[in-house]
Amino acid sequence: MNAQQQKPIIGISIGDLNGIGTELVIKTLNDHRLLELCTPVIFASNKVINFYRKSVPDINFSYQSIKELNRVNYKQINIFNCWEEEVGITPGQLSDIGGKYAIKSLTVAAQALKEGKINGLVTAPIHKKNTHSQEFNYTGHTPYLKHIFGVQDVAMLMVAGNFRVGLLSEHVPINEAAKYVTRENILSKLNIINNSLIKDFGIDKPKVAVLGLNPHAGDEGLIGREEEEIIKPAIKDARHFMLAMGPYSADAFFARRQYEKFDAVLAMYHDQGLIPFKSLAIGEGVNYTAGLPAVRTSPDHGTAFDIAGKNKADHTSFLTAIFECIDIIERRSTYAESHRNPVKKVTPAILANVEDEKIEIDPNEE
Repeated sequence: MNAQQQKPIIGISIGDLNGIGTELVIKTLNDHRLLELCTPVIFASNKVINFYRKSVPDINFSYQSIKELNRVNYKQINIFNCWEEEVGITPGQLSDIGGKYAIKSLTVAAQALKEGKINGLVTAPIHKKNTHSQEFNYTGHTPYLKHIFGVQDVAMLMVAGNFRVGLLSEHVPINEAAKYVTRENILSKLNIINNSLIKDFGIDKPKVAVLGLNPHAGDEGLIGREEEEIIKPAIKDARHFMLAMGPYSADAFFARRQYEKFDAVLAMYHDQGLIPFKSLAIGEGVNYTAGLPAVRTSPDHGTAFDIAGKNKADHTSFLTAIFECIDIIERRSTYAESHRNPVKKVTPAILANVEDEKIEIDPNEE
């Protein structure tokens, strides 16, 4: 295998045809220095790329069209044609066509990832309104990838440098979020996040903070009982295999930058974690699906129909998602290689004598 072929092949699903996904892809891959780090394969059609290429006239975007993944050109951008027919593209409009072909791109790319024909996948944004159907009965990328890879659980992990926020529940109504706060769910997410921090991010002894569900983390049962009856016992159980701490009052935790003392944070529901994350990550966040046997990342934003086709989309998060995908692939490989033939086995007796680093934070501090 030559040096070119040793670069990871990064698949890219195109997202909603009427959103900003294609524009992001064109702007991101316009920097040909990326070709030194990876081989991009866009799962779409030449016609979609050519349509949006006209809306970013200052970019010289060249590519090779392929119909078989074993014909990838390692020195160029590749477009794997998932369909040949003409498709009506109406930038900024929510349509059945935009959703239908977004799913076609995703399913073909995900299958290629599962079969090992690509090394990682970066997904452009889709819209749940026009993708959810009887044929695609999922609320987004994360549950779909969990299904096709046949894993019991995954964790949506938002990443911006050393700032990482995982979610206990994802796209569920707020009046149902508390139903997902169970000891089993918390332990499952903590286990996935802990393993990911070790294998995917190269952190030997991760420290993970757990947020409370209620204001003031329940105030010792005065404002809800979930912290006392569920979250604290789950954290106690988790400490048998990892460094988990909490539960912390969410507002004080982020306002006082206590997250800087941890390698990751587990939030109890979507907005509790994503509002502070997106406010602090300043457009450079990445959505990573922890717990899969393969690597998938995406930008931390949606389809942005209001600016689609207007050459206004900022591709910073998408570019960061590609870099993160490449880095995680490399770190996984390094971890696997270093643990292939360990010099000696670390026994529970040895681990029992390791003194934990003390972090002086009052969970009830407000």
